[in-house]
Order: sequence, then C-alpha cells, then structure tokens
Amino acid sequence: MRSNIVSEAGLPTRLNQWWEGIPFVTSAVLVVCATVYLVCLLIGFDTFTEICFLPSAIVSRFQVYRIYTSIFFHGSLLHVLFNMLALVPLGSELERIMGSVRMLLVIILLATSSAVFQILIALVVAHNPFHHYANFMNECSIGFSGVLFSMIVIETSLSGVQSRSIFGLFNVPAKWYAWILLVVFQLLVSNVSLLGHLCGILSGFAYIYGLLNFLIPKTSSFSAIENSSWLSACVRRPKFILCSGGNTSGDIPTHSSQNTTSSGLISRNILSHLSSWMPQRDTSSQSTADGQFPGRGRTLGGRSDTVPAISSDLNLQARLLDNTSPDHLSDVSATSPAIGRHSSVYDSAEVTGIPAPRQGSVVSNEEIQKLVAMGFERTQVEVALAAADGDLGIAVEILMTQQG
Repeated sequence: MRSNIVSEAGLPTRLNQWWEGIPFVTSAVLVVCATVYLVCLLIGFDTFTEICFLPSAIVSRFQVYRIYTSIFFHGSLLHVLFNMLALVPLGSELERIMGSVRMLLVIILLATSSAVFQILIALVVAHNPFHHYANFMNECSIGFSGVLFSMIVIETSLSGVQSRSIFGLFNVPAKWYAWILLVVFQLLVSNVSLLGHLCGILSGFAYIYGLLNFLIPKTSSFSAIENSSWLSACVRRPKFILCSGGNTSGDIPTHSSQNTTSSGLISRNILSHLSSWMPQRDTSSQSTADGQFPGRGRTLGGRSDTVPAISSDLNLQARLLDNTSPDHLSDVSATSPAIGRHSSVYDSAEVTGIPAPRQGSVVSNEEIQKLVAMGFERTQVEVALAAADGDLGIAVEILMTQQG
C-alpha cells in the first residue's frame, strides 16, 4: 500500500522535473502543437486544405501563411505524439547550444528554406520538358517533421559523432543518418511526404554549410533583443536560455571524442524520456552523467556544487578568445620563450593557462570549417577548439559565451 502511494506521488514529480528540463522555445512549440491538435479534435476540424502546405496554392494565390500554419497541425494522435517526442531531446539540445532567441529564428528559417526547396523542386518536376508530374504541386502536407529532419542534420553535424543507431537495431555512419531515416520512414509509415522530409534534410545541410548565414543576425543583435523591454517577461523565465550561453535549465550535451557511438534521437531518446517519467527509488544526487548523450556533460545552473568551477572555466576560455587577435598572438610569441618560432593556437592556450589538446587529438580543417560556416571568426574557432580539446560541442559553448 505504501509503495503505491509513493508511486502515485512520484509520477507527478518526475513529470514536473521532465517538463522543467525542457527549454523555453522547445516547450513552447510542444505546447502550441499539442493545443492545436486538441482544439481540432474538440471542434471536429479534420480538413486541412486551407492551412496545409500546398505548393500550387502558394505559387498561384501567394498564400505564404501556409508555410507556417502547416507545421503546427498534425493529422492523428500518433503523428503529433512521435513528432513531439522527437522534438524534446533534439530541440532541447540545440536550444541549449544556440540560446532561445536564436533557436526561434532557426526554426522559422528552417521552415522557410525547406518550403522554398519544396516549391522549387515541385515546379521543376511539374514543368520539366520530359515528363510532366504535377503531383508534388498538389500535395497537401502538414506536420513538424520537416523541421525535425533539418534539426537532425544540424545536431549530427555539431555532435561530431561517427555513427548513429537506427531504432537501436543497427548503426549507420552519421553522415548518412538523416538519409537512411528518410528511407526507413518512407517504407514503414504510410501517407508520408517524401518531398517534405527530403527538403527538410536539404535545409539542414544549407544551414550547416553557411548558405543561410546572410539571414542570421550577429550575436550582438540577439543580445539587443534579449535586453529589450518587450521580451523581459520571457527572459526572466527560468527555462529561457540567453544566446551568450548563460542558462539555468540543465546540461549541455557534449561529446568527448569523435569516435563516440551515439544512439538515434528518434529511438533511444524517446524511450529514455518515457522511462524518466516513472518514479525511481534510488536517485544519486551527485551523478552528473547524462545518459541520453554519451561523453562529458557540462552543467550550467542546476547543481550548486558544479556551477563555480564551470563558470570560472568558461570565463577563462572567454578571456583567451578575447585575446586572440593577430596582434596579440604576435606579442605573446615575442615575449614568451615557450613559443619560439613555432607559435600556434595550441601554444597560446598553454601560455594563458588552458591546457593544450591531448597528444593524438588533432583538430581537422573540416571541424574548423563547420564552425566558421556558422559565422564565427577562424582565429577564434581555432583557439576555442584548442581550449575544448577538439570537442565541437564545448567549442561552440565557448564561442557563444565569448560573443555574448
């Protein structure tokens, strides 16, 4: 009898902890999608022809609103449930890295660019000189999954992992992960928009290769938005994450090695979040490992015993980045006998107190290009990667802290 009472009391507590761990924008998207579905269910709204993404209507009648209304509507309970369960771990990780304001802009940007790709492909296929195929122009699609496929591409690129698991059944190379998911969903699930998911993947690659950088404001612009009076009520929320990296909503998942094997976000993370709702008898208060993402987890906020060390570490790394102008590096090279003629970003890290990367840990040009494509300066990227010991996740955290 007593165990039943504990279980009944523990479940709401676990649910509350799970909800409080979801950042501001991710939880807002979840609430909007769930609310829209419930309202549609209650009023019996089941014809989506006026709000779905319909290329022919957008092109001929310029109904641009369909690009954004379509992503919040879902056709069934399973549709909205699986999309939101995939969004929670995926969106939470990216929002903790980007910040809430940037995350909201990225979602809008990904939805827009995905729609543009879809319209262009539909037009080309419909009006090609060989065989006219107008089905894509008249395909009415709804759901958040197109944006989710874009997020999968971005998260996979930032994590630096070499392989992913498909529903826990088999591992695939990380670079093929989104493409294989596209094929698997097309084969296993009926009534799925192949073009919508494909364009979501293309939009994700456009983002990580810097093709959308001209549409993304600088960090100073995000800081100005966060400091504005009209957003002050949101900024004060404990789940809101500043673009500078300062947040109070939990762990930023990172990876200690690019050879780490990570489980699929739409398989293991869904199961782990479902299991986290259930009460547990023994919970160690001193455990800092994140079971969802392998590797080293850095905690911002949350446990008071870990905050000072991490804050001082980030401040030290930020000061290192502040002093990485070419003039400063040349001054350090001239005054420090430890550097000599062969000065490098690793040597400057040693001079300022940041340990150099482990022997055998090599920062590849591909890693540097990934972060440069996101808008960071190359010199700062090289020093951040050196300070982060070659870890892309930590390097992004350092760069965001320094720019804020």
